[in-house]
Parts: sequence; structure tokens; C-alpha cells
Amino acid sequence: MPPFLDRRRAARALALAALLMATVAGARAAPPPIDENELLQSGFKVLAATTKVQQDWVRGLPAGKIRAMQRTGKKYFIYPDAAKSQIYVGGPKEYETYVQLHPEHRAASASKAARETQAYRGKQNDEMQKATARDLTDPFLGASWNDLLGW
Repeated sequence: MPPFLDRRRAARALALAALLMATVAGARAAPPPIDENELLQSGFKVLAATTKVQQDWVRGLPAGKIRAMQRTGKKYFIYPDAAKSQIYVGGPKEYETYVQLHPEHRAASASKAARETQAYRGKQNDEMQKATARDLTDPFLGASWNDLLGW
């Protein structure tokens, strides 16, 4: 058999393996996109990014994910909408209401959260320093979110 046929077979086998890997990787169900209307129905409020700094901050947040954030000792959950230069903000109650509708969007499962809590306590001081530094870069820091949202 000529050597170029062996190369073709090898190329086909490689292409088939890549296709199979892509199919298996794509088979994992990604959570459905987050619906802003359902966030609003769950009690989340909208904060518009009015300054350039705020708009840049919103664009810098990971898209398509609800993110936990601590501010002035209170826990909030935010979802950025960079296209509209705004964020959806909710507290633990609003987040739980949304997760009841869409459990696949929960930040961490209960069993995983228990393991992570133990690991977190060991590095809490470093993480709190990072959180403080991050909060100091928060462009919405000038006003209380509770005041802005009317809570």
C-alpha cells in the first residue's frame, strides 16, 4: 500500500477522534441562558451603569453568570447585562427564589459547598483582603445599594 494512503487513514482517524471528542464535550448539557424577566419576577432590581467607570466595570464581569458579591457586610447576587449597561441585583431571598425555578444556576451544590467551606476557612484572611481590594474598585461604592434599590 502506498504511504500516502496510510497518511490519509491516519488523517481520517484523527478527524474522527476529534469529531467524537467534540460530540462528547458538547453532550454535556449547559444550563439554559438566564432570562432577565425571570430575574425581575424573582425580585432582582436593575441598576443602570451611568458613568464610564461603571460601564467598564459591568463589561468586565463574567457574562451569562450570576455572581455572588459581598458589600458592606451583606451578600448580594449580581447578573451583568453589558449590552444594556446595567446589572441585576438581588439578595439571598431573591436569589433563592430564582434558583427554585432554575436549580441548574445554583452557584454551588450543598455537598460541594460544605467541602468548600472547610477549605475556605483556611484561606479566609487572603480572600477577605482580595474582596476588600475588589470592593474598593467597585464604581457603585458611593451609595448604598439598599438605598439605590429601595430596599
